[in-house]
Amino acid sequence: MASKLSGIELTRYDDLFKTDAERKADRQERIQIVPAAEVFPYSRQPYTIDRPTPDLVRLMDSIEHIGIAEPLIVRPREIGGYEIISGHRRDYCAKAVGLDTRPVIVRNYSDEEADILVVDYNINREDLLPSEKAKAYKLKLDAMKRQGQKRVGTSPQNGEKLKENYSVSILGEQVKESATQIQRYVRLNLLIPPLVEAVDKGFLKLAPAADFLSHLSEKEQTYLLLVMERDEVSPSLGQAQRLKQLSGEGKLENNIIDLIMREEKPLERKVTIRNDRLQKYFPASYTPKQMEDVIIKLLEGWHRKRQQEQVR
Repeated sequence: MASKLSGIELTRYDDLFKTDAERKADRQERIQIVPAAEVFPYSRQPYTIDRPTPDLVRLMDSIEHIGIAEPLIVRPREIGGYEIISGHRRDYCAKAVGLDTRPVIVRNYSDEEADILVVDYNINREDLLPSEKAKAYKLKLDAMKRQGQKRVGTSPQNGEKLKENYSVSILGEQVKESATQIQRYVRLNLLIPPLVEAVDKGFLKLAPAADFLSHLSEKEQTYLLLVMERDEVSPSLGQAQRLKQLSGEGKLENNIIDLIMREEKPLERKVTIRNDRLQKYFPASYTPKQMEDVIIKLLEGWHRKRQQEQVR
């Protein structure tokens, strides 16, 4: 840092030998306060920013009381302003509580570097949805592939395959997932959005969705979704496998999808009792677990009584 003597600013010795580019980098690395209107989300950002989670609520509360403690990492946009590399949720929370400035550190990243870093800053969050992993894994793998092509130029197909496997291996070590599981998540990007949403909600399992349903055409997936919603069913692993096989053979007409999805499966009996119907029978202090325990004991007594009546 420059020092001052008798009002005259003296340049530090090391700074005399810095290039203009290095001085510019030093200025950019410092925390800057910029208007919120000049900060934009990253265009290929793979994560859901506004999904309500306890972590997001705590972050919003913290920013409301003490402001943004950790500056956003941004890069300049060609059309002006900055796009966020790290800090999308901080920006969202700051916007929600009405802050009109953002502390930022400006760095120049290539598109490939930006894609990888945007993924990496949140890749190990425990609350990621399958759809978020699908977008994040694909974004990073695509960026790593482009980086490899730029370094060595066009290479034979076998070489490309080896590099792809190497990238999956690196990503797998980072996120503690097998190569098979990573490829499953990536294949979710081939599903229509409502089917991906069904995976997020747990209505559709990851393995049948990724391994088999992702091979269906958009038209076939759309009709399958209609059947799933109409009949309140979800394809088993075996059904999904048959759907993929017939699709590959060009034989998966709408009526065939109907037939496969209507195959006899063990019925899952699900009973839901509304809370307002139960509440009048229990003290207000009872937890759902205590209510459940009482109901089970009463049912056991009822069951024994029926058995005794049948013996007579």
